[in-house]
Amino acid sequence: MQDFLVSFQQLMDPEYLLSHGGFYLVCLIVFAETGLFFGFFLPGDYLLFLAGLFCASGDINVSITTMYFGILAAGILGNFVGYWFGHRTGPMLFKRKDSLLFKRKYVIMAEEFYQKYGGTALIIGRFVPIIRTFAPIFAGVVKLNFRKFVLYNIVGALLWVSLLTLSGYFLGVQFPEIRNYVEYIIVALVIIAFLPIAIALLKRWLKNNKNKTNNSI
Repeated sequence: MQDFLVSFQQLMDPEYLLSHGGFYLVCLIVFAETGLFFGFFLPGDYLLFLAGLFCASGDINVSITTMYFGILAAGILGNFVGYWFGHRTGPMLFKRKDSLLFKRKYVIMAEEFYQKYGGTALIIGRFVPIIRTFAPIFAGVVKLNFRKFVLYNIVGALLWVSLLTLSGYFLGVQFPEIRNYVEYIIVALVIIAFLPIAIALLKRWLKNNKNKTNNSI
C-alpha cells in the first residue's frame, strides 16, 4: 500500500515526471488527461508550463520544438480518443457507477459546462481541470458535428499548449533563476487552474441551498 501511495505521489509530481520520465512520459500523460476518462486527476497545466521551463533550463534533454509539437500532438489525439469514446458509449456513460477511476459527477459537470458554452467548451475547457478530460467525451455523446469538433480540438490545443509551454520556456530563458521557485509556481498554477471549478461548485451549492429554502417555505 505504501509503495502504491509513493508511486501515486510521484505520478502527481511534475518535477519527478519531467526529470525521470522525460519527453515520452509527458506526452503520454497529456494524451491520457485529454482523452481517457480516468485521466482527470493527472497534472495538466503546470506540467506543460514546467515542460517549457525545463527545456529552457536544460533539465530535460529535449528541444522546445520537439516538446511543443509532441505535447500538441498528444493533446489533439487525446481529444479524438475522448470523442470516439463518448460517441460509442453515449448515454450509458451517465449510468456508469462511480469507481476509483470514474466519477459520475464530473461527467455531469462537463455536461453543464458544455450546455453553457456549446462547442467552444472544447476550447475554453482546455484550461479547466476535469472539464479538459470530459468535454471531448461529452462532445462525442451529443454527437457534435465532426468537422466542428476537429476545428475546436485543434484551436483549443494550439492555444493551451502555446500559452503554457511557451510561457514556461520564454520565462525560463529570460529569468533563469525562476527555476529555483518551481514549488511556488506549481501552487500558483494549481490555484488558478482550479478556481473556476471552485466557483462552479460554490454556485451549485448556493443554488441547492436556495432551492431547499424555497421548498421548505
